[in-house]
Amino acid sequence: MEELEGSSHTVNHFLGDNIAIEFGVRFLLNMIVIFILVRGIYYNRYKNKDFVFTFFLFNVVNFMICFLLSTAKLKMGFAFGLFAIFSIIRYRTVTVPVREMGYFFVCVAIGLINALTPLNMSHYELIIADVVLVALTFGLEHGLNIKHENFREIRYEKVELVVPERREEMIEDLRKRIGLPIHRVEILNVDFLRDVARIHAFYYSNENETKSAAYGGSDSDD
Repeated sequence: MEELEGSSHTVNHFLGDNIAIEFGVRFLLNMIVIFILVRGIYYNRYKNKDFVFTFFLFNVVNFMICFLLSTAKLKMGFAFGLFAIFSIIRYRTVTVPVREMGYFFVCVAIGLINALTPLNMSHYELIIADVVLVALTFGLEHGLNIKHENFREIRYEKVELVVPERREEMIEDLRKRIGLPIHRVEILNVDFLRDVARIHAFYYSNENETKSAAYGGSDSDD
């Protein structure tokens, strides 16, 4: 045990005296983790090149700022302040989906962790933290058997079926007409002068197909 602690102090002393080597070790570890997270997990599933660029850029910028200013004794307080600033800035020109915001925060956190966590060869807190974040992200993406409840906004002309007593008949009619496994409907309004109702027809699927749910718009089918 004493030999292990002695070697640990020697390595930490060596790395502490050589900033270039410490920077290289931390940066290499950070890039390996962020590559697995963004290229291996996110891009393989969503194929969005623009967000891949953004995730890498924010991670590296955050890592550089935290590492280069860590010698100014700002340490974790500064890092969390920077994290809070990034969380406030977000994007004002486009609407960022909730899932991408989750990846964004994880990428920023990984840069922060890899830049400021003390290196200690007898304890593997830094590597464990990186592995936990990547494994958790992968597990949430692929391990949970959860489906999205999507909906279609429809103008429905059979207003005689909108009454609660004929709801099952209405759902069956919608299944045949639009070819989706509708399981419930929501009546938004009924125009008896034009004999048309505006409804939301809900169905489950593996992907989030209802962009209106995330962005506040609506999809319409006649």
